[in-house]
Amino acid sequence: MSAATEVAPVQQRGHAAAAAWRAVAGWLGLLFQILLRIIRGTPSSWAQLLSFVGLRHPLLPVAVQTQPSPEVAFVQLPSEAPADASPPPLRRLTVVLDLDETLVSAYESSSLSVTVRTQAVEAGLHCFDMECTSSEKDAEGRHRVNRVTVFERPGLHEFLQRTSEFADLVLFTAGLEGYAKPLVDRIDAHNRFIHRLYRPSTVTTEYREHVKDLSCLSKDFRRIVLVDNNPYSFLLQPLNGIPCLTFLAGQPVDDQLMGTIFPLLKHLSLQEDVRPALYEMFHMPEWFQRQGIPQVEQAV
Repeated sequence: MSAATEVAPVQQRGHAAAAAWRAVAGWLGLLFQILLRIIRGTPSSWAQLLSFVGLRHPLLPVAVQTQPSPEVAFVQLPSEAPADASPPPLRRLTVVLDLDETLVSAYESSSLSVTVRTQAVEAGLHCFDMECTSSEKDAEGRHRVNRVTVFERPGLHEFLQRTSEFADLVLFTAGLEGYAKPLVDRIDAHNRFIHRLYRPSTVTTEYREHVKDLSCLSKDFRRIVLVDNNPYSFLLQPLNGIPCLTFLAGQPVDDQLMGTIFPLLKHLSLQEDVRPALYEMFHMPEWFQRQGIPQVEQAV
């Protein structure tokens, strides 16, 4: 065998080895580029390449579009959850109640007709007798003590109990404390009234005395009402007044408290501002105008 014949296979083997090294170097370069893309945060290219060569890697995410589809409108989400848009709970309604001829009807026992008393009791009215201090004084300078018969308006105790469940009750009477306090102690044995106001808390206006000014209880008139059989009591806040029928022992058939006033108060307790609803029902500013009081602001 000649030397030339021996050299040829060696050269062929050298060429093959060189080609193999070049292939390895090419794959290494490709892998290096892939690694660079991974480091730069483009895993989609890596996934696409593996998919191209027929491989799948379970740890790689699905390819993501770098540009949004023209059919989809992407909206940036807020960084924080939106605050609760529900309105805040309403504060309790304040219900101011008159006493005489609204919750009760009281008479001096000595002047009360036996017939009226008998008919009222037979009709189902509850009554009681009590002693109270008069503003008048005797010859010795002592306050006189009067004996009074009090008739409770039908439904009184149920009305106070059920209304106190959703409202703060305040007693506001033009009566003197010596008379009104022992009376209220009898009808409010469970202390449902959170506050009591007597005649000294009323004000005198150009048109009437003993007007009940609600500003002594609150400067915010959105959630306060005054129930009174005397509409002049509302003179300073006509949009907060609820007029009721006068209660007398001689007219024992009466359902004002539970049949009329209570449902209205329940409705008003759900209103953010009671004044629009009361204006639609009673139109008290116009009523005062018909009585010759054109502007409430001029009444003080």
